[in-house]
Amino acid sequence: MDVSTSSITVGIPVSNAMAWLPEAMDSLLRQTTDAFEILAIVDGGCDESAAYLRGLRDGRMGSRLRILEQPQRGITATLNRLLSEVRTPWLARMDADDVSYPCRMERLLAAIGQHPDAGILYSLADYHPRERCSGRFRCSRGTPAELRSIVEGGHLLSICHSTVALSVAKALAVGGYRMEIHAEDADLWWRMARRYEIHMLPEPLVGFRQNPASVSARNFDSQELAGMYVQYLLLSELWGLAPRPFAEVAGVLSRFLEPAALRAKEALRRFNMLRAEGQRLRGFAALVQSAWNSPGYLLRRARDEVLPGAVSNGVDPGLFWQQKDVLWI
Repeated sequence: MDVSTSSITVGIPVSNAMAWLPEAMDSLLRQTTDAFEILAIVDGGCDESAAYLRGLRDGRMGSRLRILEQPQRGITATLNRLLSEVRTPWLARMDADDVSYPCRMERLLAAIGQHPDAGILYSLADYHPRERCSGRFRCSRGTPAELRSIVEGGHLLSICHSTVALSVAKALAVGGYRMEIHAEDADLWWRMARRYEIHMLPEPLVGFRQNPASVSARNFDSQELAGMYVQYLLLSELWGLAPRPFAEVAGVLSRFLEPAALRAKEALRRFNMLRAEGQRLRGFAALVQSAWNSPGYLLRRARDEVLPGAVSNGVDPGLFWQQKDVLWI
């Protein structure tokens, strides 16, 4: 392939990822097309990730793989650097612990041809490894108009970051990724949805790994609160109100979270992580704990597996309005 003619780059932030990085990179080598570039940014770290990637560049991947190394700057800064350094009009995201199914890039390239003016393309995602995990990533589904209506109604889209392909120009036009609060992806999705079409590819093209070392797992509680703040930013724009900084409203927003449901969600995540490690008994115990903490949450999560059309994130916008005098000044 002449990399100068490719339209899409796979962008991978890497930090201490050697436990999973070889499997992730092998999944890109097994694609049914090679008409894409790969850009890996090594964000600090102290393992052999950078050396491993340099070996691939000097060997099997050659000029298709670009590697940038930087002192640790965090995920938001690294994602924005991916947007600024990419040499193609589309950036396909992938985390260093996930895998792309063999037809992923071929499907994305076809979708780009069908929807060249879209802002985001994304697919469904299985939990990985599929043979040892239950369920799929809880994902919003629908037409571009239906996805936009979720956002215009004051709720957030639920999209697996590692399945997304971004129009680089459009992502930059809305300001790229913002805030190091562990919800930078959801914040970008609503801003893109209000201005551009988002198209869903209705098949799983990525295996999404839940692991205790991931950013999401290490920041579970703060990520849930960050999601409330992102919904607050969306509502601020919808209602024409000036948002306050996160630190000033975090206390109020925390009241909207349901502690029992959060414990159930964390236990359900642990259930899949333990199953992925082959620890079936401990995994079953985590599932029981999830049901004990909040039977309602577990039933809602099961419903979303069967009837996924209305999936969105966030709470009733009316809760924010009831606190209008405190949240907005």
